Amino acid sequence: MRPQILFPLFAEVSSLKGVGPKVLPLVQKVAGPLVRDLLFLPPSGVVVRRPMTAANATEGSVGLFEVMIDRLFVPGKPGAPIKVRASDETGFVHLIWFGGSAQHIERLLPKGQTRIVSGKVERFNNEVQIVHPDIFKPDEADDIAMTEPVYPATQGLTSRQIRKFVQGAMEHAVDLPEWQDPAWLERQRFPAWHAALERLHAPQGEPDLAPEAVARQRLAYDELFAHQLALARRRRARQITPAPVIRPGEASERLLAALPFTLTGAQAQAVEDIRRDLASGEQMGRLLQGDVGSGKTAVAALALADAAASGFQSALMAPTEILARQHYQRLAPMLEGAGVTAVLLTGRDTQAERRPKLAALASGEAQVAIGTHALFQDAVRFDRLALAVIDEQHRFGVNERQRLQAKGDPRTGGVHLLTMSATPIPRTLELTQYGELDVSRLTEKPPGRTPVTTAVLPQARIGEVAKRLKAALDTGAQAYWICPLVAESEASDLAAAEARAADLRRILQVEVGLAHGQMPGAEREAVMADFADGRTPLLVATTVVEVGVDVPNASIMVIEHADRFGLAQLHQLRGRVGRGAKASTCLLLYGGGDDGLGETAKLRLETLRRTEDGFEIAEEDFRLRGGGDPLGLKQSGFPAYRFADPIRHRSLLLAAADDARLVLGRDPDLTSPRGEAIRVLEALFDWKADRGGAD
Repeated sequence: MRPQILFPLFAEVSSLKGVGPKVLPLVQKVAGPLVRDLLFLPPSGVVVRRPMTAANATEGSVGLFEVMIDRLFVPGKPGAPIKVRASDETGFVHLIWFGGSAQHIERLLPKGQTRIVSGKVERFNNEVQIVHPDIFKPDEADDIAMTEPVYPATQGLTSRQIRKFVQGAMEHAVDLPEWQDPAWLERQRFPAWHAALERLHAPQGEPDLAPEAVARQRLAYDELFAHQLALARRRRARQITPAPVIRPGEASERLLAALPFTLTGAQAQAVEDIRRDLASGEQMGRLLQGDVGSGKTAVAALALADAAASGFQSALMAPTEILARQHYQRLAPMLEGAGVTAVLLTGRDTQAERRPKLAALASGEAQVAIGTHALFQDAVRFDRLALAVIDEQHRFGVNERQRLQAKGDPRTGGVHLLTMSATPIPRTLELTQYGELDVSRLTEKPPGRTPVTTAVLPQARIGEVAKRLKAALDTGAQAYWICPLVAESEASDLAAAEARAADLRRILQVEVGLAHGQMPGAEREAVMADFADGRTPLLVATTVVEVGVDVPNASIMVIEHADRFGLAQLHQLRGRVGRGAKASTCLLLYGGGDDGLGETAKLRLETLRRTEDGFEIAEEDFRLRGGGDPLGLKQSGFPAYRFADPIRHRSLLLAAADDARLVLGRDPDLTSPRGEAIRVLEALFDWKADRGGAD
């Protein structure tokens, strides 16, 4: 139950003065449905007004002028600005509007009247002008805020209205019991929670809004601590959930002996980690994180064989049919040789194909199911499911994962979970996204992987690249050609890719496949299957398509306008080549010439040219991006933090994770005085109810 002290904050925003039926949906759109959501809406900027005269006005600053209205200039042609000339004792101040009603402006600024105007100072012909100024009457002078926070707005709802509603929400914010450790607060010089909120919503300048500002840090730490508590609770709940005991046996030994390579040190360590978890009698929750080609599939195969050796079933779920088929084609023969039967289940199976597969799983005759979302459909029943392996786990929601795990037999305990990700991420973000899971990292590549030669070329040399590509395709090579996102529109993105595919067909005189996000799934997978089977020598793809196909014969990757891509994304795309015995090349084309390439873009491309280590690249990407949208958090399933920035608040995140583990270790039921205060914090952020934790 939510603590009573929080009831005012969890009231609907419609309870605030001025939030009527017309405004309500707009406030909900900008902030959210609750009073708390307005409190948790940080200002996006701050206006600092300075009293000025026409003579001493500082260009670029926000000035406050007391002026006499001289004259209104109504434009003679459509689209021209409306101008009002005003003056003080030292000179003219010109007020400019692009659009709007001249009659309305004349009513606001009647000729011969005194007004106080405010706005960003510009100079034109050495005279002051202000575009779209704020206007006040002289008797409103005492109400003018010299520093005014600016909030996100939307059509029909101004920043100033949002500010008024935030002030109303602050009246509901009572002092809450202190949930942070007093020594930590003193060391960090953090204010109390309520004082931090007050400072957040009353900034005196831009520095008060920076992630490093002490009030912002305090609120960010509260948010990170609440999130890490939620993750730690989930980890703890998993660890006390009994699960089947799985140990390696004859099937595992046969499979290991049949592998055409020796496990790397990292693979062997990951296998040891997984086997320790599976034999513990507690439910495993482990992330196997490794670069493209680091050998995650071999590690997963041994876990599948271990489950079969112990008399249990397992399921491997992939996000696309082509990836599921790829896993089946690779794993089924290996498992069969070890005496383990596997079936493939996808949404495209006919009823006649599905019937015997479903029967084999229900009877226990088939020990391994490999498939897509079809695995957790109601018709699929297992005899003794004990292990779920999820590939590219970020592509699945937490509910989908739980639906697969729910197919276990309650009598034998919970289903062990092994998730795999081919996107190396920095340890800090790993903690943010996967904090409830134990992590094994594959940091080595198995022997036999071909290094990829990476070259950085200007877009102007695209003709030369096409000639070299033609020569390579004539020898039987295959290639990917990636088109960038050219606008915030899939239609524009698609048009660019279609045009490029047509150009390449004409120039190269070869069959060119085109894969993009607007194609029906079956059609897109058919195009990619033709490429995987060697029937199409060149595949043009947009960035919205997942090109996670294993095509050993593909040895060339061309990425247009590579300077527009994130470093991690470039690395993932490059990982599609170098998967066979052929020497492989990745060509990164950048636009605008050397002078047009920003310093960060140069560093990104140089890093990619220099190294193939995905973890090193991820750390560099993390460092280079600084603020902004770190690694595209919103697109990557990361938590939607309100105050915290996992990059800028990295040290706070690490401290919050440590503190959460310590608190729950010492006081798991949160019955101490600090524990009871922490319950208030957990309810305040309500991670589980709001955003489903980190999934």
